Amino acid sequence: MMLRSLILCAVAVLALAGCATPRPQQPARLGLRLAPAALGTSIQLQQRLAVERDGRTDYLEGALEVDSEHVSMISLALGQRVMSLEFDGRELKSWRHALLPEQVRAEDVLEDIQLTYWPAGVIRSALPAGWRIQDEGMRRTLWSNDAKVLEIDYSAEPRWKGKVVLTNLRYQYQLTIQSAPMGP
Repeated sequence: MMLRSLILCAVAVLALAGCATPRPQQPARLGLRLAPAALGTSIQLQQRLAVERDGRTDYLEGALEVDSEHVSMISLALGQRVMSLEFDGRELKSWRHALLPEQVRAEDVLEDIQLTYWPAGVIRSALPAGWRIQDEGMRRTLWSNDAKVLEIDYSAEPRWKGKVVLTNLRYQYQLTIQSAPMGP
């Protein structure tokens, strides 16, 4: 019974994160599906994530690996796997804990990863009409027409080192990612 309670707590963390889906009446996400090789390098990161929404902060642990062939991510809450995804540039495969709400979608998690780490030029070439991306120093901004949709602030170069703060203005959440390289 205690394990089930812990799993329910972990699932609640991801559900509250809300980083996966828009609230009612809001437009759909972009649906980015950029090639893993377009990142231009390989990375292996351990991550601590803080998700803030509606005055609440929840924490997740994760691992992210990207190479020229694939993007792989796993998320843990309270030591339990709650979601994982694998993307080869064509097909997205994901696993979700059975108690994870349907609103938490691997497609949206992949989109946040790519908006955060892929080069602006690669993202720009995949954006639909009316969208634009801008990098100024250590800040990336995504616009839909004249509405600012997303801001990402970086603490280091390359951008996957250190701390990243993604503020999604459209879906009203903030994701803080503290990354450290895996391995020696």
